[in-house]
Amino acid sequence: MARGSFPALVLGSGPVGTDLMMKIGRRNGPVSAISAMHVDEFPDARVVFNTLPGGRDRATGSAARMIDLVPGTGPWCVPAVNLDDNLDDAYLNMATGDAQVGVPVVAAMTRSAIVSYAEVVSSISTKAVSSDVRTDIDHVNEQTTAAVQFVGGAQRAKTISIVTPADPPPAARCTVYCLLEGDPDRHRIEHDVAAMVQKVRAYAPGYRLKRPIQFDTIPAADPLVIPETGKFSGTRVTMFLEIIGAADHFPFHAGPFDLVTAAALNTAERIAARGCETPGVIR
Repeated sequence: MARGSFPALVLGSGPVGTDLMMKIGRRNGPVSAISAMHVDEFPDARVVFNTLPGGRDRATGSAARMIDLVPGTGPWCVPAVNLDDNLDDAYLNMATGDAQVGVPVVAAMTRSAIVSYAEVVSSISTKAVSSDVRTDIDHVNEQTTAAVQFVGGAQRAKTISIVTPADPPPAARCTVYCLLEGDPDRHRIEHDVAAMVQKVRAYAPGYRLKRPIQFDTIPAADPLVIPETGKFSGTRVTMFLEIIGAADHFPFHAGPFDLVTAAALNTAERIAARGCETPGVIR
């Protein structure tokens, strides 16, 4: 497919929309885009990237696919995990930055183990988080938790967001804790997680495991006591992730936000490469 042969519309010109426009402009890919406030300003668009709260309503009735970068109720798309199953959908939601970080590695473990609990603890610089995001942090955490369960495959989940005032601002980091039933094959888990990290790095090179995966056996004779469910014995897995943004518009320390725009663009490019026609209008 020729460069720029898949026209797209970016709804909104804020930080998310600007970062996405800059990514599209710097890539030698099929997607070309303009920024606008209404869908009817660009009627030939094959895909609409929404970055505005309430932007989905502005696209009602559009024949273009929508890739929503505003955290919503799904269906959630984490390209490395479930895009192949959703390429024909008219509407996809990119969930949250923390979901794009944590869901892939949780999903990797579910290939060979039962993840009874997953906890995503993110740390990001205060300079990377707007006042609107801070105000809405509870909603963002709820969406992340739901995505970790419904896309990542964890039976239960929790999300904790930490905003650090450290100066100079450090790169964003995320620690993912998982409780696995029994004693699964640790070498296979390491292999599956490493493979998944490489899939994410294909569209977000700043995503990486910062340290080797840690495994701890929780014996039945000395179980963890979990208030919601009682005693747990099995395997605890700890993964330390670092996300360095590409610094297209977001600074390098805003890695999770950068990961959302990278995931959205990857989704559009995959749709364009497949040459799919829109299965229906956005409702």
